Amino acid sequence: MTNASAQSKKIQFMRTPLQKGEKTLLVTYSSWTSLVLPVLFALIAIALGIFLVAHFGLVWGWLLPVLGIVYWLIRYYSWKVNIWVVTNFRVIDESGLMNHFAKESPLDKINNVSYDQTVMGRLFNFGHVEIQTAAQVGATDYYNVNHPKRLKDTITAAQADFQRWQFGSQAEQMAAAMDRHSGGGGATPRAGTPQIAAELEKLFELKMKGALSEEEYNLAKNRLLGH
Repeated sequence: MTNASAQSKKIQFMRTPLQKGEKTLLVTYSSWTSLVLPVLFALIAIALGIFLVAHFGLVWGWLLPVLGIVYWLIRYYSWKVNIWVVTNFRVIDESGLMNHFAKESPLDKINNVSYDQTVMGRLFNFGHVEIQTAAQVGATDYYNVNHPKRLKDTITAAQADFQRWQFGSQAEQMAAAMDRHSGGGGATPRAGTPQIAAELEKLFELKMKGALSEEEYNLAKNRLLGH
């Protein structure tokens, strides 16, 4: 199975359409522990129904296994559509079996991501993830998340990649604008423009790694742009 087909199968329950150029980085669910009680309920209903039919001859006893199985299927598919999706543009929170709830957090609006786990959460690897955004509504909380650290780390890595992509695009635009202003003319930049854009991206990478302070970065950028 190819990566594309595997990814398509993995997000088959996602109902929010992807934007142009958007790629899915992670799809995660609530903890599997939320399905334990529905499974037990279904098993008890099946066993009780068989017992009533076998020992008392009560034909309606078959309704109990049917109800137990239907209940389990509803809970299972509700679990399958309760997902959190990380893309290279945003974080999507989806839920609802018959209805549909969806909430999005753009990567460039996320200020901080944190997670915490109880003792049971550490044993079964689920927990609470909090996303603080620039919006006035404040933090967005995701509860009972399977592998919360993986969700947090994926969002953090996606933010870094998004910032690099954003800055690379801005660097090319800045270099092209500077080239036209200096006499390149027209919409086609001169051969030096890609080199300037590449140097700007290198400076940004150094700043992101902590090798350059904000002041050093601005000085080097202005020197490169001839300001």
